[in-house]
Amino acid sequence: MRPAVAWTGEAIEIIDQTLLPTEERVIRLRTVDDVVDAIQRLAVRGAPAIGVAGALGVLLTGGDRAAAERIAAARPTAVNLRWAVERVLASEDWTAEALAILAEDVEACRAIGAHGRAELAGASRILTVCNAGRLATAGIGTALAVVYAKAEAGERVEVFACETRPLLQGARLTAWELADAGIPVTVLPDGAAPALLARGAIDAVIVGCDRVAANGDVANKIGTYALAIAAHHHGVPFYVAGPRSTLDAATPTGAEIEIEQRDGGEVRAIAGLDVTTAVWNPAFDVTPAALITGLITDAGVLRAPFGPAIAGVL
Repeated sequence: MRPAVAWTGEAIEIIDQTLLPTEERVIRLRTVDDVVDAIQRLAVRGAPAIGVAGALGVLLTGGDRAAAERIAAARPTAVNLRWAVERVLASEDWTAEALAILAEDVEACRAIGAHGRAELAGASRILTVCNAGRLATAGIGTALAVVYAKAEAGERVEVFACETRPLLQGARLTAWELADAGIPVTVLPDGAAPALLARGAIDAVIVGCDRVAANGDVANKIGTYALAIAAHHHGVPFYVAGPRSTLDAATPTGAEIEIEQRDGGEVRAIAGLDVTTAVWNPAFDVTPAALITGLITDAGVLRAPFGPAIAGVL
């Protein structure tokens, strides 16, 4: 599989994820407008991937810091985007810094996979939501990095992927990339996940993250909180996987995380509702730290109390 985001020396190459799984099309982003549009319409998505795209996007600004701010503000919830843009702007060599961020994400994904494989040595049936794999990062993923590491080691592993409404990142993207890798995957409606957990059919839940507050509260794709509640009720471990760049020491708790609201048309298009129907369409929710078994990071698995653990790796 091609990388989700790459640099050609003059443009950013991404897989247009709005077209998957019907068509795998690589497009080139040559301007700031291209980058902002791709991030906002989810042609490139996943906190690490949009962070890398944002870092590379700074190279297309021609030194215009206002243009760089447009990129940083394109999606507010994922901390990686602004972190990456500001890191490049603060450096003396923008190109070297942007490419370093890309390389670091590839290595972080590998490390997350290794730590997660060791942590979940006895788990083979994994439940996830949204897409936290190769399509969401510059490397092999975050939550799915654990799956890929287990498969590469010859361990039995299968994934149950919530469809993830309203844009179906689980059904369209997670299922597609896992099938492409030859890993067994079953798609289920979001609302069916608690029933699957109740049947004892899941060994662990692993999800990605868009921002982790200083106390361990996690913002991730809408539906994550519901999974965490159901997993806790049924005694199934619930893990969050992400690189250290997603840990946000400047945000005390999940209550301070800005939650992006998406266009209601995304829901209406699926439900076939009248255009006047009101829709509440948050892109993310916040899972309290108390429901999280561990944070699988490139620095290792962090455990409660998460505040000191997060501070320690930052």
